[in-house]
Amino acid sequence: MTVSALAVELNELAPELTTDRLLLRGPRLADLPASVEMWTDPATTRFIGGGVAQTREQTFARELRNAGHWALLGYGIFTVVERATGRYAGGVGIASFEREITPPLLPFEAAWALAPWCYGRGFATEALRAVHAWFEGVFPDQPTQCIIDLGNVPSHRVAAKLGYTEIDRRTYHGSPLIVFQRRATARGV
Repeated sequence: MTVSALAVELNELAPELTTDRLLLRGPRLADLPASVEMWTDPATTRFIGGGVAQTREQTFARELRNAGHWALLGYGIFTVVERATGRYAGGVGIASFEREITPPLLPFEAAWALAPWCYGRGFATEALRAVHAWFEGVFPDQPTQCIIDLGNVPSHRVAAKLGYTEIDRRTYHGSPLIVFQRRATARGV
């Protein structure tokens, strides 16, 4: 099997989801330049990873982790693309990051990061509604959690729209954050 054939096979592990404006699909190596552009932008990392822009090396490792989720766990981070333009928009999904945080988070953690050009357009909420609908069909009755930096008010609003409520406040890698949880019965949100 060639490397490109293996890559195609791995890409098919993630389902494709569509919304009115977005395509959600598995990660592809061809997404790396756009992902690097997004993750090296300080606006993207303002509330993620201590506010430090990532390097190309860190972004590549992130993309490999995203692909590995699908291969090993059957769920993970979807690549988000604007349907009308084909433009890379970022990533959203449910993942298990095995964070060293006490007490531990649930194994199903919602996560989202979009390119700055997407901010204020409702893409995160739209994409995550599709992700939750898919996830609940495959993993019924599983609550999800997410962690959001204390100052990231736009993401607090996204979490609230999706049915997440605050359950705790913690510090992770020196940053204060809020732990939110969504019951599996929050369907239709």
